Amino acid sequence: MKIKESLSWRIFNVFNICFMLLLCFIMIYPFWYVICASFSNGDLLLGHSKALFAPIGFTTDAYIGIFKNPMIMQGYINTLIIVVGGVAVNMIITTMGAYTLSRKDVYWNKLIMKLVTITMFFNGGLIPSYLLISRTLGLNNSFLAVILPLAVSTYNLIVLKTSFSQVPESLVESALLEGAGHFRVMAQVVVPLSKSILAVILLYYTVDRWNSWFNASIYLKDRALYPLQLILREILIQNDVGAMSDPTATDQYALSETIKYATIVVATVPILIVYPFVQKFFTKGVMIGAVKE
Repeated sequence: MKIKESLSWRIFNVFNICFMLLLCFIMIYPFWYVICASFSNGDLLLGHSKALFAPIGFTTDAYIGIFKNPMIMQGYINTLIIVVGGVAVNMIITTMGAYTLSRKDVYWNKLIMKLVTITMFFNGGLIPSYLLISRTLGLNNSFLAVILPLAVSTYNLIVLKTSFSQVPESLVESALLEGAGHFRVMAQVVVPLSKSILAVILLYYTVDRWNSWFNASIYLKDRALYPLQLILREILIQNDVGAMSDPTATDQYALSETIKYATIVVATVPILIVYPFVQKFFTKGVMIGAVKE
């Protein structure tokens, strides 16, 4: 039987739909503007002061200029090395730490958890960190200097530990009674039951690694090791597009503006492609990790 909707309910639905459409437009339009601007003619774009919903004078000159710069492709390679190596370190250490802290029979469990939580609010600071990485460990100007300082996110560790705590204790005890060690219990019992939250943590770490540039700017002196985001920063802030523009072009400034937009697209699209593959786990994983003990 169809339930008759009241006038107030219909008004609420109309308002809700209009509000959500407006919110979607506010979030999507800036990125759409960047895409349209990247395919636009530089001279026409500079003279355009209204909203942009389609490329003006469609051209791919900006993208051609980008891939003429060898630093862009080298930056992609360096970023992939940092992302793959860094996320592998992140997931291994975070999973092992979360499993250990989720076991109630671990000595000083609560004390260790408090010490881990303190690191969310206090740290040694930039100068001690720099001295530790560059002088004590001697990792300056290497990918390890970018990967190791961010090996664990305390927030992700706490979320994953909370999720692991929801695994029935009887399953863990049964596996231990059958002769399995803790590494085997973690790998074959706990981890398979926590795929959703692990996918979310993997996404968090991947996005964080992909967008990271600050540590690279401090520890990497060799430009051949620069990640893509550090190169993007040079292009946007320092206006360094000389290697990507045609020296014979009549208007270098106009072309440099479209190159900036195109560089943003090139740096952003790969991480957007990853999201749909883990989106189905995202909502479920966030809810599981949000359960309070």
